[in-house]
Amino acid sequence: MSVNDFLLDFAIASLFIMIGQLIRAKVTLIQKFFVPASMIAGFLALLLGRQGMNVLPFSDSIGSYSGVLIIVIFAAVGINGFSFSKKDFKAEVDRIGSYFSYKVLAQVIQFSLAPLFSILVISRLFPQINYGFGLCLAAGFSGGHGTAAAVGSAFERLGDPEAMDIAMTCATVGILAGIFGGLFFIKLGTRLGWTKYIRGFQSISGDLQTGLLPKEHRHSMGQETISSMVLDPLAWHLAVLLLASGAGMLLNKWIFAKTGLDLPTYLVAFLIAIAMFLVFRKVGISEYIDENVISRISGTATDYLVFFGIASIKISVIVKYAVPLVLLLLCGIVIVVITLMFFGPAMNRGSWFERSIFVFGYSTGVFAIGFILLRIVDPDNLSKTLNDTAFAAPFTTPIEMFAWSMGSMMLMNGNHWKFIGLYLAILAACIIFNIVFKWWWLKEPLDRPAEGAAER
Repeated sequence: MSVNDFLLDFAIASLFIMIGQLIRAKVTLIQKFFVPASMIAGFLALLLGRQGMNVLPFSDSIGSYSGVLIIVIFAAVGINGFSFSKKDFKAEVDRIGSYFSYKVLAQVIQFSLAPLFSILVISRLFPQINYGFGLCLAAGFSGGHGTAAAVGSAFERLGDPEAMDIAMTCATVGILAGIFGGLFFIKLGTRLGWTKYIRGFQSISGDLQTGLLPKEHRHSMGQETISSMVLDPLAWHLAVLLLASGAGMLLNKWIFAKTGLDLPTYLVAFLIAIAMFLVFRKVGISEYIDENVISRISGTATDYLVFFGIASIKISVIVKYAVPLVLLLLCGIVIVVITLMFFGPAMNRGSWFERSIFVFGYSTGVFAIGFILLRIVDPDNLSKTLNDTAFAAPFTTPIEMFAWSMGSMMLMNGNHWKFIGLYLAILAACIIFNIVFKWWWLKEPLDRPAEGAAER
């Protein structure tokens, strides 16, 4: 890909994001479902792109932009730092600890129950289906297209040439289920009072419906902390973010070269950004970094991430095993709905819906889908979901990596019960952990207070 290809891809994306905003401002039906402009733009580009009418001159790299933009977004979370209130320290621990176990549960419930259903039901109805079939769902739903490709390749090396198509189909259906299922639950949540940062369509102001702010409602995007005579303030903040992002990529490549450990680059970039935040605070540089400017750059990256994440969906995946695949997909949808509606309020107290809907989106495709849903219900990250997700990542990554690297071999080589038993044990441990630490809030009403208000 050339620099010109990069510029053209983002120019096309920008055109469709502008069109998406105009549609959001004018079409009432779109407003009723709180559909972001970047999501509208993504679906339009999907229709007109290579998977549809093939009239847009996108490069072959549009599917890779989301992964890069995620790095910038999490670097922004790290640069903005964190703080613990001594007064509310226990509440902070409760929030992060319970969310961590919930996020782990959302992953291991797919790693265990989907293969278990496949072995006990699908493989008995269709004897030609091997025991690794169920992991394809987890690879597509929890992992997205990238992980689906990796797991599919692993199965191909083990003698299952159709696994790639199955896994990629699961990834595609998962993303669509995440988007439309997420919008359904958000609409339901606004009606029943589950959402805490947006209200029902009837109660929100006209500017929130259309996305267009009148002059009396406009606010400054941030403060100038650097003299523009020396360096543009936006360039300064962008430089800080790109430094953390690039350092994360380089460090991750070095770690992989030395150890073979393939960590998520966004995780490494986040950790470097946290280290930069601590150093900057120590030496006084943090006084010249405006949190609002960093957040606006992060928000911009999120909008483009949403666009490219949807525009690059591979809808042309061929479904080779229609009936067993439909059964598997229905099983997966039931799993993620139970995770959202039962374990979500049980394992998250304040702002349970915002945190759970993000995990719902993440558990049905990619981070982009989680960001889409979270951006609708919590556009300013008041629930601290992104912060807590970044903190949980170092501990959840090994659980994912083991499933993707060892799952195919264990399921195909007669160790299927060991694999399923391991993740069922982790699933049970998450529930027990929360009950023991009194992080189990199932009996509290679903319209409970927002994050930070629940403890007062």
